[in-house]
Amino acid sequence: MEIKTDFLIIGSGIAGLKFALQAAEAGKVVIVTKKSVDDSSTNRAQGGIAAVISDIDSFEAHIQDTLASGDGLCNKAVVETVVRKGPEAVRELASLGINFTRAATAVDDGLDLGREGGHSHNRIVHAQDLTGREIEQALVGLAKAHKNITIYEDHIAVDLITHSTRVKKGPVVKTRDVYCCGAYVLDIKNDCVHTFNALITLLATGGAGKVYAYTSNPDIATGDGIAMAYRAGCTVANLEFVQFHPTCLFHPAAKNFLISEAVRGEGAVLLNSAGEPFMEKYDPAKDLACRDVVARAIDTEIKTRGDDCVYLDITHRKPDFIRQRFPYLYDRCLRYGIDMTTDPVPVVPAAHYMCGGVVTDLCGRTDIGRLFTVGESACTGLHGANRLASNSLLEAVVFANKAAECAIGQLGSLPRDNRGNNDLPVWDEVGATDSNEAITVSQNWDEIRLFMWNYVGIVRSNKRLQRAKNRINLVLAEIKEYYWNFRVTADLLELRNIATVADLIITCAMMRKESRGLHYNIDYNAKDDVNWLKDTVLGVRDL
Repeated sequence: MEIKTDFLIIGSGIAGLKFALQAAEAGKVVIVTKKSVDDSSTNRAQGGIAAVISDIDSFEAHIQDTLASGDGLCNKAVVETVVRKGPEAVRELASLGINFTRAATAVDDGLDLGREGGHSHNRIVHAQDLTGREIEQALVGLAKAHKNITIYEDHIAVDLITHSTRVKKGPVVKTRDVYCCGAYVLDIKNDCVHTFNALITLLATGGAGKVYAYTSNPDIATGDGIAMAYRAGCTVANLEFVQFHPTCLFHPAAKNFLISEAVRGEGAVLLNSAGEPFMEKYDPAKDLACRDVVARAIDTEIKTRGDDCVYLDITHRKPDFIRQRFPYLYDRCLRYGIDMTTDPVPVVPAAHYMCGGVVTDLCGRTDIGRLFTVGESACTGLHGANRLASNSLLEAVVFANKAAECAIGQLGSLPRDNRGNNDLPVWDEVGATDSNEAITVSQNWDEIRLFMWNYVGIVRSNKRLQRAKNRINLVLAEIKEYYWNFRVTADLLELRNIATVADLIITCAMMRKESRGLHYNIDYNAKDDVNWLKDTVLGVRDL
């Protein structure tokens, strides 16, 4: 079956939904999402959105905090653009129905401003400790109600469809003007692949935390957008910079449960198993140091002492304050037998955010015409070597707006007699059979996630990276054979994507022969600004 639309959006987090609502004013929009429309990383974001709201704060301070966190690799023009759009982004979200937490006293527009690691001022606009859920629910409600938006749940994209024109100049025939025409999409429930024919395509599939054994991300975070874009011919960059959130709950019954950085912002202290604060040994900012520093410090403490975890202690704050400021965290921890008002919370680092991704310009445009990428799938230049806390939701809103504006302009510039993609090839599974070897998928899935955690995690070495490269080459060969012989399933597609992204992460990490930001290699334990003050860029011929 072929489904035609003006705009195809793959992913349903804040970036995809915000783009959809704007694009729907200019044409028909289709949103494709793997599970339910509100199953996204946005829905799990606890902290908030960083913006200069307070009179004692400044754009210059937020810009400098972002640049410092990015450790030399941020694109300053992008940082300045995004930061200066911060207050406008907050006002726009509020106008769409997002109920941000108000301060007890009516200052700073009445908003309560939190503090997180790496920030020099209180500037985190939040909805208690469930900011992402508040934003997601509001945007989902608006999208479902819009007459020009159609949502396909339980649909997973297989690959992008591209077209290129061939131009002859003398004796030479060159391919140019490659553009995206949509995507092949697996209808999971009905077990069939549809052709989604689109004039403009947006990738907003989020991150790739499931590449690692331990992650704060939802199960859907398998790097689909990055993998599909790379296979289609897009440039990717900086994939060695994987942010490990320092504080995920360590409990056998808890899965992917994040303890917000805002807890440290409100005075929580990290303790080792002896009950001793340790962050002052690693950074002058102590518990409010940037995430890369805190994650490595925790990793060091755990490995040095032979412990399973460290502890996050906010018991010195008044119980009423803790329950009011962190109602969701308090209730969830209580469910696991941990009372935040009296007990330190056991925590460990976990894979959290991809600072690299598909290279885009300031409008979210990729190397391929009519293909945009926004959100965690993109490498915009904002985050550099390490993302500053709560800059991700800000980036998603700002770039979704800019991408939608540009995409609407592109749509309007297409000739009226050429507003469709004709004769797209149908999905061909001739010769493919149903698999009777599902163990191959589950075995490779587990193997990738484990060796990525052990060899390409918080602390790396040349030997570990080479071991990972050797293993991923074998796994990729198995997956390629499996993919072409058997009918596609959601599990196979996700495995194929995490394998692709794992390979890209390993390759970028092997290329960067220094330690910077989130990439720490014990064989190059210092920065090298002479040779590596630059992005790590990969094209389709680099692997």
